[in-house]
Amino acid sequence: MALLPNRSVTLLGLIFILICLLNVSLFATAASQLQSAIFDKQTGKLYLKEGFQTGFVALANFTDDIGTTGWSYLEVVTNGEYDDTLQAYGAGLVEAAVTSQLIYKHWVNTLMGYCSPFKYDAGFCHRLKEYITSNLQWVGEQIEKDIDSPYWHQVHLSLLQLQGLEDGYNGQVAFPEGRLSLNPLGFLLFQMGGDLEDLEAALNKSSQSHTVGSGSCSALIKLLPGNKDLLVSHDTWNTYQSMLRIMKKYTFSFRLFPKDKAVIPGGTQAFSSYPGSIFSGDDFYILSSGLVTMETTIGNSNPDLWKFVRPCGAVMEWLRNIVANRLARSGKEWADIFSQYNSGTYNNQWMIVDYKNFIPGAPAINQGLFTVLEQIPGMIRTADKTKELYETGYWASYNIPYFEEVFNASGGQDLVKKYGSWFSFSDNPRAQIFRRNQSLVTDLESMVRLMRFNNFKNDPLSECEACDPVQNGENAISARSDLNPSNGTYPFGALKQRPHGGTDMKANDILWLLQEVRVARSQWTYMGPGAGV
Repeated sequence: MALLPNRSVTLLGLIFILICLLNVSLFATAASQLQSAIFDKQTGKLYLKEGFQTGFVALANFTDDIGTTGWSYLEVVTNGEYDDTLQAYGAGLVEAAVTSQLIYKHWVNTLMGYCSPFKYDAGFCHRLKEYITSNLQWVGEQIEKDIDSPYWHQVHLSLLQLQGLEDGYNGQVAFPEGRLSLNPLGFLLFQMGGDLEDLEAALNKSSQSHTVGSGSCSALIKLLPGNKDLLVSHDTWNTYQSMLRIMKKYTFSFRLFPKDKAVIPGGTQAFSSYPGSIFSGDDFYILSSGLVTMETTIGNSNPDLWKFVRPCGAVMEWLRNIVANRLARSGKEWADIFSQYNSGTYNNQWMIVDYKNFIPGAPAINQGLFTVLEQIPGMIRTADKTKELYETGYWASYNIPYFEEVFNASGGQDLVKKYGSWFSFSDNPRAQIFRRNQSLVTDLESMVRLMRFNNFKNDPLSECEACDPVQNGENAISARSDLNPSNGTYPFGALKQRPHGGTDMKANDILWLLQEVRVARSQWTYMGPGAGV
C-alpha cells in the first residue's frame, strides 16, 4: 500500500500524458517531496519526518510542476494499521508539510484580506464568523451523539484531516483532544469558497462578490455510438488568480464504522483541487467505488429562499460532498447521502456516473448508470437519467437548473423575463453549442477539443444581440471573459470584461477509469475554429 519513494506509477503515467499533450520535455519535471507522519508509541505523539518511512501513519508525495504543465501533483496514503482518527489527522499534517508554500501563495491570491481587520463590512464578517462557529458547534454535537454512524464518523474524520492541515501549516503538531479548534476564518475558508458566495447573500453582505449570470463550469457526459465508450469531462470556470492547481489522489484506509473492519467504498479518490483544500471544489472526482462525480453551479436568484440557510441542522456542502464520495456505492446512494442536512449553500447540479453499470458495446439499460441531483436552499431534487442518456447520447451541464421545479423556485423564470433566453435551459448559448457539437465527439481527443472550444469571434451561437460588440467570450464551452472589450456595452455582469474564464479541462473514459484522470489541462482555452469542429 505504500508509495514508491520516488513517484507512484499512476502519477508518473498521468504526468507523462500531460507532458506529451503540452509538448513539454519529460526532463523538465520537478523533483518530488516525500513527507511521513510517524506515531511514537512511547510518547503517544505524532511527528513529521522527511522521506519514505516504514510504519508511517500517513505519507505525502508531492511534485510542483506548475511551471511546465500547469499542475502540481499530490498523493496522500494512510496506513490502515492505525486508528482512523490518527490517519485523518496525519493526512492533513503531511499535506501541509509538502504544500505549505503553495498554500501561502493561494491564500494571498484568493483570500487575503477577506474579513481581515483591514476589510470593510465588519457587520457581515461578524455574522459570518458567528454562522460558522454555530454550525461547527452543532456538527460537533451530532458527532458526539452519533459517532458510531458511518455518516458522522466520516464528518469527524474530514474535520480532523482539516485540523491536521491547519495545525501542520501553523507548525503545531498535536493530536486534538475533545472538540476540534478550527479557526472559523482560517482554513475553513479554503473549503467554503463555493459556500461563501451564497452566505454573502444570505447574511446580507453589503458588497457581494456574485456577478449576475456568472457561470462556474461546463460539463459533458458523452455516450459514443454503439455504446462503445462513455466519456466524462469537466471545465472549471473561475477567476484567473485561482490558477495555482493541484491534482490530488487520496488513498485512505478509513473504516465504515470506528470499530469495524470494513473499509469505505470511496477510499481512493483522484480529483482536481487547490492548495489548502481537502476536496475538489471544481468539482470533479474519480472514485474507487466506480463512481465519477462532478458538478456545475446553478446558484440561487430568489432571495426568499435564503431563510432556509441556517447554521443548525445543516452540514456545509463541501463536507456533504466528501462524505457522499467516501460512502456511496451507487448514484442513488450518493444522492441519498448528499441530500441529508442541506445547507442551501454552494448550490449545484451534480452528475453521478456509475461505471460499474456500463459495459462497452452492451445494449442500453434503463437505470443505475447516471444520476442527476440539483440543490437550492430548502430543496433537493434527484432523478435517474440513465434512459435519457442512452436516448440522446449525451448530457450537458452549464450552470442552469434542469428540473423545472428547481429552475422556477430559484428565480430562473424571473431572469428569463428580465434578460431573455440567455438564462433559459434550452436556449442558453452553451446549451446550443453542446447540442450542435456533441455529435462530433468520437473519442477522447475530440472530447478534449470540444471542451476547450471557444470560437466566439466567428461562432454565431456566441453572439449577444444586446451587447456591443455582439461577439462575446463568455458564450462558449470554455469562457474567455478577459477578451471582451472593457469599453463595451453589456446587459449584465457576466458578459463584461473580467479576469474570469475556463481555467482547466479534465476528461476520462472507461479504459482509464482506474488510472485517475486521463487528460487534464490547467490553462486558458485556445481560440479558433479548429478548437471544436
